[in-house]
Amino acid sequence: MTDLLAILIAALGAGALVAPLLLMGRSASALTEPQKTPFLGGSAPRTHAWQRYHARYYSMTLLFIAFEMEMMFMYPWAVVFVEEGMKAMVEMGMFLAILSIGILYGWREGIFKWQ
Repeated sequence: MTDLLAILIAALGAGALVAPLLLMGRSASALTEPQKTPFLGGSAPRTHAWQRYHARYYSMTLLFIAFEMEMMFMYPWAVVFVEEGMKAMVEMGMFLAILSIGILYGWREGIFKWQ
C-alpha cells in the first residue's frame, strides 16, 4: 500500500511540474513579432542554416567516420582474433572491404584534394 501511495505522490508531483510548462507553451503563440526576434544572437539570420556550409564537408565527415570506425573496431578485434582464429579474420576482411569501398568512393569524389 505504501508503494502505491509513493507512486501516486510522484505522479502528482510530476503533473504539478508539467502543467505550468504546458500552459506557458500555449501562451507562447501569443508573442508579438519583436518578442520573437533573437535576443543575444545579434540580428536575424540571412540564410538558412543548411546553406552556410559547403556540401564537401558532408563527404569528408563520412570519410573520417570510415577511418575512425576502422581503428575502433580493429583494437578489440586483435583480442578476439586470438580466440576465434580464421573466422575473425574473414569478418575483419569483410569489414575492411566495406570501408575500403567507402574510401575509394571518397577518392573518386576528390575528397583528398585540399583546396
